[in-house]
Amino acid sequence: MSIVKRGSTFQLRRRVPHRYRDVEPRAVIWISLHTDSETVARSKADRAWGNLVEAWEARLAGDTGDAEARHAAAHELARIRGFRYLDVGLVSRLPSEELLARVEAIGARRAAPDPVEASALLGTVPAPSLTLEKALELYWGLAREKTFGKSEDQIRRWKNPRLKAVRTFVEIVGNKPVEAITRDDMLDFRQHWLERIEAGEVTPNSANKDLIHLGDVLKTVNTMKRLGLTLPLGELSFREGETRTRPPFSAAWIRSRLLAPGALSGLNDEARGLLLGMVNTGYRPSEGAGLTAKTIRLDAAVPHIAIEPEGRQLKSAYAKRVIPLTGVSLEAFKAFPDGFPRYRESSAGLSATVNKYLKSNGLLETPAHSFYSLRHAFEDRMLAAGIDDRIRRDLFGHRLDRERYGKGASLEHVARLVREIAL
Repeated sequence: MSIVKRGSTFQLRRRVPHRYRDVEPRAVIWISLHTDSETVARSKADRAWGNLVEAWEARLAGDTGDAEARHAAAHELARIRGFRYLDVGLVSRLPSEELLARVEAIGARRAAPDPVEASALLGTVPAPSLTLEKALELYWGLAREKTFGKSEDQIRRWKNPRLKAVRTFVEIVGNKPVEAITRDDMLDFRQHWLERIEAGEVTPNSANKDLIHLGDVLKTVNTMKRLGLTLPLGELSFREGETRTRPPFSAAWIRSRLLAPGALSGLNDEARGLLLGMVNTGYRPSEGAGLTAKTIRLDAAVPHIAIEPEGRQLKSAYAKRVIPLTGVSLEAFKAFPDGFPRYRESSAGLSATVNKYLKSNGLLETPAHSFYSLRHAFEDRMLAAGIDDRIRRDLFGHRLDRERYGKGASLEHVARLVREIAL
């Protein structure tokens, strides 16, 4: 690269690399740097050359037969030339001075307007056909703000239902272009779920989740890619039945069955520790699994655990809290002061392991009970003891149905209350 003064203005002179010979007919490029200062010229030269290389790369991509690459290249080339890519229909409706600016910005190629640049600036590059599976690939990037703060395990559990919804739709309807998905296609998808509901294989709530996740993917891509489609998504959901809540374990069952000598000996040590830790804290299984040496505070004046967004996203803003350790839960954490690394990255495996063990060993009070029922049992014991609603909600990480005033009860006070109901 050389800087040459021609008249009163410095110019950049450089030979065109062989890679760009198909999109640049000139063998040597002269670029005016619009300055009579050599120092300024040298500071501007690299940027001027970089812009030119960007344009050549965009032209190369624009010459490809790949519709997606060609469309992306058109957007990039328009940006390099200082414009936003617009479809030809929108370009045709621009004010005459804006349209003229686009025309004048089109470079020449072999003494004629460069066809690649003309297509990019005038919007004549056909939009690629976007299939549903391709839309899902784009969705992960377009919706990435939804994963901020999530752990790898949380991201996996966020992705899986959306993958499942798209795969099911493709199995039933096919991998159609998004713009070609019709109302009949959506009704066929709904019919599939209706038949499974009638067969007792799934609940209406489960079917609705697939409809919601599929709709989320389609709406996000439609909005963020500015497709302007009218999606056939309305009035598809099933009427949901009465919400089923997990029944709590009775205190008598926990004492006589779950805490009986040897009752949990067949569970692996970490799963057993997490179960016992839940008895007098009511944490969510994923919250217990996410605890670390930093958030398990046994040496504090009041031993406690802190539910914090450490390497993971909490369920809500209210989920950040401290919970005193008492009874069997305190003893469990003394055995695991550094937490439970086996389940830290995969809390879903924890619930599956515990539930299978409880069911296989006759430790479920009824078939409707589960590991999570320990959380409900802790709530019921607090309610029976008359513990204030504000304290219960603070311990559980629930929203308060009124404004929160003050800091709430001290950890010492909460610990005294919990000790009275601890098992």
